[in-house]
Amino acid sequence: MPDSPTSLNIRSTDRKTDGRAAGKPARSRKSARAFWLKQLHTWHWMSSAICLIGLLLFTITGITLNHAAEIEAEPVTTERTAQLPDGLLPAIAPDEAADAKKPLPAAVASWLGKELDVPATGIAEWSADEIYLALPRPGGDGWIAIDRATGGVTAEETSRGAIAWLNDLHKGRNSGTAWKWFIDIFAGACLIFALTGLFLLQLHAPKRPSTWPIVGLGLVIPAILAVYFIH
Repeated sequence: MPDSPTSLNIRSTDRKTDGRAAGKPARSRKSARAFWLKQLHTWHWMSSAICLIGLLLFTITGITLNHAAEIEAEPVTTERTAQLPDGLLPAIAPDEAADAKKPLPAAVASWLGKELDVPATGIAEWSADEIYLALPRPGGDGWIAIDRATGGVTAEETSRGAIAWLNDLHKGRNSGTAWKWFIDIFAGACLIFALTGLFLLQLHAPKRPSTWPIVGLGLVIPAILAVYFIH
């Protein structure tokens, strides 16, 4: 007996329903992929924007550090003298507490900062007749010595030039807490940049067969150099 129009309509409806049901997972997967692709691109470009200047700095100073012996820098040393006011002499007068390590009195540190234009902070070494304060800084060095009996001040600053300054920033040498935090935050941004780039490679790799061989070279080349050429 031939199918009735009603049964044909039911079968047609069932096929459409099955097609829609089969299409939903595919659309869902496609939608999820598009969502993560958009998120990864957003995080990737934002982290790259944050890292851009820092990456240029650390890349250039990586080259200058690698050739530090070939880049000559002539240190320039400046020495200055000053005399503490009589009103501040009691704060540094010799006493029995010699060979101690403690900061300079606030009034003395403030006067030195204004007179010599140096940050006279940090822990100083107090001996029986002298106070010595080291003033290390990026790209140079410095110190202040104070005669506890007379109040005579001698200050010396040494500069090794702009390249040495940038190299010390690269290493975080004597750069202070703020720069230390910057390096940590910059490293975190670089990590996000690298990981989002890795996931983007994973998403695009099926259409780019050379992706993983090139990534592999990035691991194999330094590994070979480290094993066979570093002694």
